[in-house]
Formats: sequence, structure tokens, C-alpha cells
Amino acid sequence: MADQVADLLRALPSIDQMLKHARAEALLARYNREYVVGHCRAALDDLRAAIRQDRSKAIEAREGAIFDLIEKRIRLDSRPGHVRVVNATGTILHTNLGRALLSQAAIDAMIEVADRPINLEFDLGAGKRGKREETLETLLVDLTGAQAATVVNNNAAAVLLALNTLAEGREVVVSRGELIEIGGAFRIPEIMAKSGAILREVGATNRTHPADYENAINEKTALLLKVHTSNYKVVGFTAEVSLDQLVAIGKKRNLPVMEDLGSGALIDLSEYGLPKEPIVAERIDAGADVVTFSGDKILGGPQAGLMVGNKDLIGRMNKNHLQRALRCGKLTLAALEATLRRYRQSPDIVREIPTLRAFTRPMEEIRAMGEALLPRLQKALGKDFELQLRDSTAQIGSGALPTEELATAVICVEHPELSANAIAKTFRSADPPIIGRINEDRFLLDLRVIFDPNDLLPNFGEMNPAIENPQSKIQK
Repeated sequence: MADQVADLLRALPSIDQMLKHARAEALLARYNREYVVGHCRAALDDLRAAIRQDRSKAIEAREGAIFDLIEKRIRLDSRPGHVRVVNATGTILHTNLGRALLSQAAIDAMIEVADRPINLEFDLGAGKRGKREETLETLLVDLTGAQAATVVNNNAAAVLLALNTLAEGREVVVSRGELIEIGGAFRIPEIMAKSGAILREVGATNRTHPADYENAINEKTALLLKVHTSNYKVVGFTAEVSLDQLVAIGKKRNLPVMEDLGSGALIDLSEYGLPKEPIVAERIDAGADVVTFSGDKILGGPQAGLMVGNKDLIGRMNKNHLQRALRCGKLTLAALEATLRRYRQSPDIVREIPTLRAFTRPMEEIRAMGEALLPRLQKALGKDFELQLRDSTAQIGSGALPTEELATAVICVEHPELSANAIAKTFRSADPPIIGRINEDRFLLDLRVIFDPNDLLPNFGEMNPAIENPQSKIQK
């Protein structure tokens, strides 16, 4: 037996022999030699291991199946790590799925600058180096009423830059009830520590008073910080210091006041039936010296950290060496500029920004789409699946309006021999993967963020084994 295995292993072609094969020549025309050689070597290693376990693998090798294996490996290796998915979870701003969908204007702007030089930091009039964020600053100043503005790569970076610039080595006073944790276990105290600022907590978790700030201020105090608790709510016996009150304290003690809004809105969402989120322009009008907020949450643009406020303070941040480390590239800047320009110019911004459209879609539209989709989805899945259209609730996500639920419609997908988890796994195997949610052991496809009903018709390529024979292929 050992001699037979040895003979089979010796019969395998060498790398040089494989590279002279016609199929290898076709691969070398598409990929560089080192890449092809690496996959040839890996395929041979796999085949050697298989021969040691099952001699029939040698027959496959002699019939040229080794090149099928190589080509399969290359196809798998060529798949991008990030692929399009369908968000049927009912969470509009889903952090794990990329948050805000860009508007067509933002997409067009990115394409326009992607493959060509642009005047990113070049003043065409003066013929010399210019400011990267100059156009964005003009738009943000116009939209918020601030004196100045700048942009970094996300809101956590904005907070880091502001604290490092304004309070490195000195104290920042903040309420205990506002020491939030954002996604991935990143917390305000840790970000503050990285900035070099010293945290000075005041008040209690549920109640903080103006006197708490007053009593904490000393010669080491550099900044008064207010953090919008966008991803949770404290209810019951509560008290907080308003921005107006904090600004009054800051003016009295000659200290700047900064507010981290997290999400931050440029329009009044209450006009569309949603609770009112803090509007950036109103926070500037209330006297905040610096306001930070995200580009890819309620704003509906690309990931970015936007900073608006006092001209001198923003100017100091722009001179901080951290600003260069945290700055945005040309694709982000182009998408953000296009998004802000639509806020400034559009007669119907809610229709143009997908995030805002998802927030405000009427239930009649969502339910009508579900009713039309139901028979088509039933046909695609087969008669063994049981589908029902039901009313439910969706959420905004990414820490925005955490207690607010939006009316929505869902398609409940059940199967007598498949658990909800098994059905979810089956839908994730589609191309593109369809991501739903599970509630009370039922798999749900939420329709609020589905603008094209065809997105929910799964493409399994060849018949999916889970649908063809569920018991034998997927564990219940």
C-alpha cells in the first residue's frame, strides 16, 4: 500500500511541467507568473494530501482535474472581501452593513474624481498649494451658521482631535450620564485618555446640575464637554444640564464649550413625524464653541467627522499635526461635498438622500411593495416555504434615536423542516447575500430599506441544496 501511494505521488507533474500545459498558459496570460506558480504549488500540496487518504484522487489528477482545482482556487481568491448585501434587517443605519447609502449625487462625484487628478490641495487662481477642506468649509458654514469648519475621517477622530487640541494635559469636565460607549466598545473616557486630556466627571448617572460643573472648574480646566446620548436614553428621576446652561457657565468662567452630537442633523426630522434630533445650526446658535457630528449617520453621506464652530478654535485644530493623520481622502471629500451641496440646493432633500427617504417612507408604499412581492418570492422559493406579510417595527440604528421605532412591513419566511437560523443561512448564501433578522424564531425580511423589490428575490445560482433537500443539507 505504501509503495502504491509513493508511486502515485511520484506520478504527479512538476511545477515546470504544469506551467507548459495549455491551460496554464491561459492562466499566465491573465495573472503574473508568481501568482500562478503559488496556486499550482498549493493545488499539488492539496492533491498529495488527498492521495495519502484516497488513492482515487490520483485518477482525477491524471485526467487534468488538477487544473480545475487551480482555477477554482483562483476564482475563490479573486472574490472581493467586501461584497454587496441586501439589508432586510430593519435597521436603517446598520453599522455592520456600512451605515448610510450614498445619494446618486455623491456616487457621481466619487466616480468623477476617482481616475483622474483633481485640485485637491491646489489653488487654481493663485497657482499654488491650497486648502483641502476649503469648499467643504464654505458649505458647512453656510448650512450651520458656524464661523469655521473642518473635516476628519470619522466623528471619533473629530472628538480626539478637538480634545487633543484644546485640552491636552488639562481637565475636561463632562457629566457622568454622558460617558457613552459607541460601537466596538470604544468609550468617551478612553478616547479622552488617548487625546491627552484629563477626564473630570461630575454629577451622577441620572442627574447632573449646573452647580456640579461650577464646583469642578479650577485652574486646570480647559474645556466643558457635552455629549449627546444618541445611543441610549436615561428615563425616570433625571436631570441634565442643557447646552444653554453650559454655555452660560463657560462664558462666565471664560471656558470654551464643545458638544459631541454623534449623529447630528442638518434638517428638522420632527417635520416628518420623527422625534427631533439636535440640529447642528441650532447648537451653534445656542453658543457652542465647537460641535462635532458624523457624516454617515443621519446626514446620509460618507463616513466622516465634521467639526464646526469658533474660527480660532477650528484654526488651532487645523494646525494640529493629528489633523493630517486623521484627514479624509479625495473620494470621501467628493462624496461629502456632493451630499452637503444637495442639502444646500435640493428642493426635496428627503427624496435625494436614501437614508432620509428610508426614515420617511409611508407605510402604504412599503405594504404595497410587500403585497406585490409576496407571490413572486413564493414562486422563487417553492411551495414548501410559508410566507406571510405582517406589520412590524424597524429602527434607525448606529446610535441614532435609540428608542424610536418606525412602522414597517416584513415578510415572515417559515419552513416546516427548517429553523429560522437555517433559513437565514440559506438567504445569506444567495448572490447577493440577503440579510434579514430573526424574531421569536421566525425569519423576517424587513421592507423599509428595500427600494427595489427584486433585491429580495434570492439568486442561488444552481438550485440551493437547502431548498431542494433541507433535512439532508442544513441542521434544524
